Amino acid sequence: MTVPSTDRPDTTAGLLTATRTAVVFDLDGVIVDSFAVMREAFAVAYAEIVGDGPAPFEEYVRHQGRYFPDIMRIMGLPREMEEPFVRESYRLAHRVEVFDGIVQLLLTLRVRGLRLAVATGKSGERARSLLHGLGLLPFFAHVIGSDEVARPKPAPDIVLRALELLDVAPDRAIMVGDAPTDLFSARDAGVASAAALWVGPDEEQLLAAGPDAVLRRPLDLLALCPAVPGA
Repeated sequence: MTVPSTDRPDTTAGLLTATRTAVVFDLDGVIVDSFAVMREAFAVAYAEIVGDGPAPFEEYVRHQGRYFPDIMRIMGLPREMEEPFVRESYRLAHRVEVFDGIVQLLLTLRVRGLRLAVATGKSGERARSLLHGLGLLPFFAHVIGSDEVARPKPAPDIVLRALELLDVAPDRAIMVGDAPTDLFSARDAGVASAAALWVGPDEEQLLAAGPDAVLRRPLDLLALCPAVPGA
């Protein structure tokens, strides 16, 4: 796939002509910019449970999209870090920001008749609480957390659950994510995937995961999601 050199999305002809009726979004790094809050919460949790020394946040970010306990297992860190991490994430939630263009994107998709869902590495309760506080929860028919499926990302379970709840076939949906785990989850669910690059993730790693489309800004998604016929 050719990496785009302009602000326009890189897409395949099939994606442009597909009739899409639903979009499944990852949350952190796609809808909201929560990385400063994550960094602080992770540092507090590390200090409380592990002790002195720098918290390995850069390594933690490389595993984004996965459920927090899975990341702890992969990193060899105590599962007990989850409690203070979640506590601090709630305390600092007022500092999470919505990316520019997201509200316009969600409004336009709804007007065009598409159904929207969130499939996130967060717990469902925490994701819904965050979206409610930001005034975004009404945009989404369903918000599914990693604790609400048998196998979190990169397994396809969370995307399949979103499709089931939306009552949408895989070839009628697209998943937007900023991590390889998102793209793998979409692929194994039979859903087209779009890589979100507006937060500045590891672009090379994300492109190597083989997304079907590359989005430089949120509104680029609109080229892939025309109005649903009859909506």
